[in-house]
Amino acid sequence: MRLCAWYLYGEKHRGYALNPVANFHLQNGSVLWRINWMGDTSPRGIGASCGMMVNYRYFLEDTASNSAAYLGTKHIKASEQVLALVSQFQQNSKL
Repeated sequence: MRLCAWYLYGEKHRGYALNPVANFHLQNGSVLWRINWMGDTSPRGIGASCGMMVNYRYFLEDTASNSAAYLGTKHIKASEQVLALVSQFQQNSKL
């Protein structure tokens, strides 16, 4: 879960999210909201993402500002759950 959070939040390509689905949603103003353990237990879900599923949440009143922040300063808006996982990853990682 911590590695998944870091991959979605911290791994970048030219400053933007490395994951193309994350990049799509973040460009459109979403919040990286939740990572669900075993959210997709289909064979494809297990093979592609170890069963993890990510929720992106759109707060309509914030989508324009979130999108502008992401496109302008490359800032990813994320929930406390995701940021806590990122912090745990950073504390425990040797990368």
